[in-house]
Amino acid sequence: MRYQLDHEKLDVYQIELQFVAWVTELMAELSESPEARKRRIIEIFDHLDRASLSALFNTAEGNGKRQMKMRAKFFDDARGSATECAACLDALVAKRACEALRVEQGKSLLVRVVSMLSKLVDRFSDPTQVAETESRYGIEDEDEDEGDRRPPNLSNMSTRSNQ
Repeated sequence: MRYQLDHEKLDVYQIELQFVAWVTELMAELSESPEARKRRIIEIFDHLDRASLSALFNTAEGNGKRQMKMRAKFFDDARGSATECAACLDALVAKRACEALRVEQGKSLLVRVVSMLSKLVDRFSDPTQVAETESRYGIEDEDEDEGDRRPPNLSNMSTRSNQ
């Protein structure tokens, strides 16, 4: 009989594990490449390794939280870390340490991870706190008649010099 903790049952956690294994192989491969070593990619490797583990760890920890708000926060942090991983892969391609085709599999895993984590964040977030409230920023539509424009009401604003 194989025992599993709750987070191990999550598909997103299993895909994150696949990504960690995939990215570890990529880093080992690129670290042996003389061309890649000339391009100062050690910093990217360090960040990529930390971000991939952070996504995995935050997913596991978030799934263990009982409060919905805390779960959403950890899943959101995991989503941010997964997005950082994608940026690191983009940086490797931009620095010409590897071809875009080489990171395609990793990016595909990350798209799935971010999508699943986004749904988990939505599921455990307070719906009243997820969306921004509608507000006016004092920007007028270009098509409005200029005669109808009024300056903003500044009478309610206070400054430290007035206090």
